[in-house]
Amino acid sequence: MTAVQTLLAGLFDYAGLYPPASLSLQAAANNYLEYRRGQHSSALGRFILNMDRLDEFRSVAGDSMKDFKLSVIASEDADWASLSAQLRSGLPIDAVEVKCGDAHRIERISNEIPRGLETYFEVPMGACARPALMAIRAAGARAKLRMGGVVPAAIPSVIDVVETLKTLAELRIPFKATAGLHHPFRSTQPLTYQPQCPTAVTHGFMNLYGASTLSHFGASIDETVLMLAEEVSSTWSVGEDSMSWRDRSWTTEQIAMVRQTFFISIGSCSFEEPIRDLQSLGWL
Repeated sequence: MTAVQTLLAGLFDYAGLYPPASLSLQAAANNYLEYRRGQHSSALGRFILNMDRLDEFRSVAGDSMKDFKLSVIASEDADWASLSAQLRSGLPIDAVEVKCGDAHRIERISNEIPRGLETYFEVPMGACARPALMAIRAAGARAKLRMGGVVPAAIPSVIDVVETLKTLAELRIPFKATAGLHHPFRSTQPLTYQPQCPTAVTHGFMNLYGASTLSHFGASIDETVLMLAEEVSSTWSVGEDSMSWRDRSWTTEQIAMVRQTFFISIGSCSFEEPIRDLQSLGWL
């Protein structure tokens, strides 16, 4: 695969059920199946839905259920025996995601989640995340970082994200990101699809990928901050077997290693927006 294809492989978990898209389950499921058949299907990851909608999903998906890979969002006090039963019944569940920043609860929940599922714990950003991340590492689980939302206050600062990435890299914890990453580069964007909605400077998924790669390979805090805050797309260049930002360059093999072992995926309520932006850049 080319460098860009390697970077994008399974990158976007589809979260069309969630704000700001907030689609019906039928509409989101139809979109996922359409993307699976589309030109850029290799960039599509899992379908994300809440655990309490699994029975509804079964009726909506019907005979197409085998074409889905599910990541299930569950609460801390979820009925894990029920999830085990859903797995035994054949639901194609690959992963589970739980919002929990308490180290002791992470340990308890990790012991209750059905074996064989990739488990992500959503944790707070910054220095305060370390105890939770230590518990995640001990459990052999993964981290989830919330990069935005439908109000400006939901967007974490550059330094908080960078400090969290450095800790993740130090502890060698794989992670996924979610929310607010519809566009490749840091830029001012509307936060919903409604007229006259709030706008804010949002993080870009290429910025996050680059900052993750720098952190993975041991770059300084200052350089990683510069990467995450970068708003100029022309500082990037893409070749057949490498990608570059300023004076940094990564081979296809290095990109694959980071994607497979560190920066796993992005949850996005839009699959089409990031693809369109990459097309407009001439990268696809």
